[in-house]
Amino acid sequence: MVTREIAAQDVQRADVILQEARSLLDRGAWNLVVRRCQEAVEMALKGALRYAGVEVPKVHDVGPHLLRHADRFPVWFTDDLPRLSEISGRLRREREASFYGDEASGVAPEAMYDEADAKEALAEATFVLDRCRHLVKGD
Repeated sequence: MVTREIAAQDVQRADVILQEARSLLDRGAWNLVVRRCQEAVEMALKGALRYAGVEVPKVHDVGPHLLRHADRFPVWFTDDLPRLSEISGRLRREREASFYGDEASGVAPEAMYDEADAKEALAEATFVLDRCRHLVKGD
């Protein structure tokens, strides 16, 4: 299979994950919305890297890799790289807490997030997915 086809599939998977996040928002599972948004962002950005011919790293925050390979992307995409990288890093920092809570203090993940957190994560993930979808479709 061609690398760009695989990249498009990564973005499609990210879209499915983001749909799950939206469903979780309707159910009030704020922490799980944040977790799914992180997963969607990771998958979409890995699709972008793959599309650009960059070997996909086995890490959850690929923001530094995007910035390192900025010259492989169209100018319109590179304009968004700082924001894409920031979103990737921020959601990566929430990955474990949104799923496991703060084990050291015994705070459950459900107690760590509210609706505003979930909506912010959804807005950020939607932005990332829109940019990556545009990239792999070549619109």
